[in-house]
Amino acid sequence: MTEMAKRYERNMGGYGANPPDAAWPGGARIAVNFVVNYEEGGENCLLHGDTYSEAFLSEIVGAANWPGQRHWNMESIYEYGARAGFWRLHRIFTRSNVPVTVYGVASALARSPAQVMAMQEAGWEMASHGLKWIEFKDMPAEEEEAQMMEAIRLHAEVTGERPRGWYTGRASMNSVPLAALEGGFDYIADTYDDDLPYWKRFGGREQLIIPYTLDANDMRFASAQGFNTGEHFFTYLKDTFDGLYAEGVAGRPKMMTVGLHCRLAGRPGRAEAVRKFLDYVLSRDQVWIATRAEIAAHWAQEHPPAETFRPTELAKDAFVAKFGSIYEHSPWIAERAWGLEMGPAYDSLAGMHMALARAFRSASGEERMGVLAAHPDLAGKLAAAKRLTAESAAEQASAGLDALTDAERAEFERLNGAYTAKFGFPFIIAVRDNTKGTILEAFNRRLSHDAESEFAEACRQVERIAYLRLSEFLS
Repeated sequence: MTEMAKRYERNMGGYGANPPDAAWPGGARIAVNFVVNYEEGGENCLLHGDTYSEAFLSEIVGAANWPGQRHWNMESIYEYGARAGFWRLHRIFTRSNVPVTVYGVASALARSPAQVMAMQEAGWEMASHGLKWIEFKDMPAEEEEAQMMEAIRLHAEVTGERPRGWYTGRASMNSVPLAALEGGFDYIADTYDDDLPYWKRFGGREQLIIPYTLDANDMRFASAQGFNTGEHFFTYLKDTFDGLYAEGVAGRPKMMTVGLHCRLAGRPGRAEAVRKFLDYVLSRDQVWIATRAEIAAHWAQEHPPAETFRPTELAKDAFVAKFGSIYEHSPWIAERAWGLEMGPAYDSLAGMHMALARAFRSASGEERMGVLAAHPDLAGKLAAAKRLTAESAAEQASAGLDALTDAERAEFERLNGAYTAKFGFPFIIAVRDNTKGTILEAFNRRLSHDAESEFAEACRQVERIAYLRLSEFLS
């Protein structure tokens, strides 16, 4: 039976400390995307075949579902979004000819022909928000897939073309994989994990993910500790924009999304915050206001998916063959590292260094002593006989230890002998961090250490050597 590795599917690494330059059009410092969620008429309601009324994202904070009953107040709140709120937001954006992405629930769009026509006449992007605005967490994958396919069909029937973007919203663990494997979406938005788009692989296919937002989102008007006034909303949006804009000025351009709902931000006191923020954005230079479809097209052109080396996907034998020499003559460290619970964040220099270091640190004192003893003397007999490993030979040469004078060689031999006699293992130092002079200084200084502290120092140096070797492997 093939041994299986423990693998953690979540990615805690992302772009890390050095995200790519987004290269937004015109050298923009930030890309801003406005999303209008159109859900009114797609929410839970007995008229829609559901078994209870809606309870989510309305003026009735803390509402509960009413099993077997319609909820007059809740229905009328949602109706406000379609009847009044939508048109208020529509006027705000169209007066400035600002592009907007619509997350349209297919059944809601089908019940709102005038609003759909207005969206299309304004040139807004029409992405899919699923068939119904309901919770999917307990739905069987087969049923969710069937609803997704019906959402695509109905969306195309209502708007004239299939959606190219997808956002479930109240997603299950199956939602994103199902959308990715459907294969027809330029992007999926059901994540909140980054300020930039990124590619994620599903079944051998690379899918573009454009993260959405739940913080720069008017849904916080309908949640505990959320926005209480339009001014709160405006201030938060402005602060978010200013923070991201400053990062763009510093050479790290990002993306900002603003999430809106017709029944929430479409209320007059909140719509003013949207208008004020839009005016603020339009007053700044080097800002790209774009739909998510435009962002997806840009990212696919400027940052297409690249084949990357993923060490965590290697079989055990291949992993050990690749990393077995990182710790001197100790392939068992790579074997143990392979068996750790590693995820995508480990497919990096930092990740592989941590995995190998964990295997080394968790080994017994006797095993670690064996790793120390496996290292050659600096400028010793193995070097003279050209019997060093390729890694050790290159490292010693980097500090000129392969070209010593007779006096220097004699001094190294004396120090090697004294050190080994005292501690029982060779003197170990990350040669690439040093020169002949600093190595000799460290030799003399560390000879004064006690056995315990020097063992710890030697282990730290072993890990540093491993890191430097890995940096060449994975550069």
